[in-house]
Amino acid sequence: MTTEHLVLVTDAGATRTITLNRPAAMNSFTTAMHAELLAALDNTAGSTEVRCLVITGAGRGFCAGQDLGDPQVAPGKDLGALIEAHYLPLVERIRSMPVPVIAAVNGVAAGAGANLALCCDVVVAARSASFIQAFSRIGLVPDTGGTWLLPRLVGHARALAIAMTGDRIPAEQADAMGMIWQCVDDAQLAESVGALAARLAAMPTRALAVTRKALADAQHMDLRAALQMEAQLQTELGGAHDYLEGVDAFRNKRAPNFTDR
Repeated sequence: MTTEHLVLVTDAGATRTITLNRPAAMNSFTTAMHAELLAALDNTAGSTEVRCLVITGAGRGFCAGQDLGDPQVAPGKDLGALIEAHYLPLVERIRSMPVPVIAAVNGVAAGAGANLALCCDVVVAARSASFIQAFSRIGLVPDTGGTWLLPRLVGHARALAIAMTGDRIPAEQADAMGMIWQCVDDAQLAESVGALAARLAAMPTRALAVTRKALADAQHMDLRAALQMEAQLQTELGGAHDYLEGVDAFRNKRAPNFTDR
């Protein structure tokens, strides 16, 4: 295990877990934590041994968003510059990871912390967890991809009401409205996420990463353009090792060994 002050990195087989480690501050973001997190994500992206990534928080919270005590958000500071310097690279890094990314939401996920979780490919939340678009409470708009993510996940009407009211959305409600993949009992969170991560790690990693991008790109296309994109991607993936391995394993009734990234 590699331990850093603000971010913990642990490996279990082909699964890597990155844990935000400011539990006394509900893992809220500072510029220092941003730097450590982005470095950990870059390292993970470059590791050929990692085939699935889990992001979670230490203690009783996932992430409470931006630490308002950070000098970078003091009155008079340019908040847009902070977003472009730290949150924009963070979101783009997560959305371009070459492996599937699971958010294990162990407690409150508020503001940028909520949208950090929603940026991940699959969100599994403990029943006691909640999601709060807290921006309106301090006169701001959703960031960390929130304006893009929320309408796509829950529809325009719900997204607008969630963003405007800043209401707490319990994990069960988030599950019911399609904001997240799954809500599980608190005691089952680690086991459920571990099983899912192991399952994804054994699957065709490159195809999963391409699937993420294809689904996002298709939202801006008409049907014909999406069909053409699908044809192009199937041409690329159909000539790769994992497709040939998957077909051969299916025909010979054996477990496949996927290796593409």
